[in-house]
Amino acid sequence: METMRTFKPDAVLLDMNFETDINTGNEGLFWLSELKRDFPTVEVVLFTAYADISLAVEGMKRGAFDFVVKPWDNAKLLATLEEACKKHRKSTLPETATVSPAMQWGESEAMTRLRHEVEKVAPTDATVLITGENGTGKDVLANEIHRLSRRAGRPMVSVDTGAITDTLFESEMFGHVKGAFTDAYADHIGKFEQANGTTLFLDEIGNLPLNQQAKLLRVLQNRSITKVGDTKSVPIDIRLICATNRDLKAMVKEGSFREDLYYRINMMPLHLPPLRERPDEIISLAELFVKEFAATYPRKAQSLSDEAKQLLLHCRWSGNIRELRGCIEKAVIYSETEQIRVEDLKLGDSELMDENIASMADYEEKMIREALKKHNGNLTLVSKALKMSRPTLYNRLKKYGI
Repeated sequence: METMRTFKPDAVLLDMNFETDINTGNEGLFWLSELKRDFPTVEVVLFTAYADISLAVEGMKRGAFDFVVKPWDNAKLLATLEEACKKHRKSTLPETATVSPAMQWGESEAMTRLRHEVEKVAPTDATVLITGENGTGKDVLANEIHRLSRRAGRPMVSVDTGAITDTLFESEMFGHVKGAFTDAYADHIGKFEQANGTTLFLDEIGNLPLNQQAKLLRVLQNRSITKVGDTKSVPIDIRLICATNRDLKAMVKEGSFREDLYYRINMMPLHLPPLRERPDEIISLAELFVKEFAATYPRKAQSLSDEAKQLLLHCRWSGNIRELRGCIEKAVIYSETEQIRVEDLKLGDSELMDENIASMADYEEKMIREALKKHNGNLTLVSKALKMSRPTLYNRLKKYGI
């Protein structure tokens, strides 16, 4: 049950019998009831070696999605599980809900401090403003805050505020009633109402025009919305998280962002550092992306070579995690072996941090010499610091005459 809470699957393939020589199916029925009690939207497919129709009927009565008998047909089993997953996602994810990858915290001082702040803020309903450069993972952090909140039972609703046109802003955010304007053929539920009872994430809040800022502020103050074409007020209960890559304080001074709105959304400010200040996360993120894209395309790639890791550690990553993700996606597509090699990464010298070094090999030699100096020649510590195996390190020392 703890795995269910942390892993959060769409569907469960549940064996009916766990103990040797026991084939009553009672264990499976017990855990089916437990699962449906605590996780009612998760679909459960029962799995048994005994084609007992009465057992299947009982399982269906208790909420099972379907029943698979051993020996099974692979195609049918996969099709059943796929349909179960689709049903779960359809029942739990509204149109604007977001599914984000897991938060990678790392061990840097900045990220450790941020993690402690998130652990304090997340369980509350306090409004949060996340700042950081493009591609740093502000949406992932917002999802992590939601996951740790008391509203985690429902998906977070995400909105790119800068992408909504001025004419459609009120309709998209607050909804409209049938006949409110031309082409309003039916009632429409806006983003605020969709997020009622859960978290509303307003991304790129700094791109919101002043007139839209005033409308947003009014709703946040009143905690209610009025749909376009309607007169009655609808109360809303949301937890608000905003994000921006812009300096809102400077925008307030220059008059392009409302001061009253700024103070309302900046109750709990959280800053997400750029990837260049979180080097300990680069390899773990890259390995995560390798597995993701190897499964997506699919490709043989499963890991990164030591040389590829060192190259990734010495890149600028001005586009942050988004750029790293795109680099690994491209590398997985180009790769022909189980390991991503330097040549698969397709990185040019302009993307490397030290322009005074002529080649990738020079980068590796410089990095090894720096690590040796830092750790006073202790090869065990150097190997760990460089995330390089001892045999590989010995080969590099010989290669560069160190």
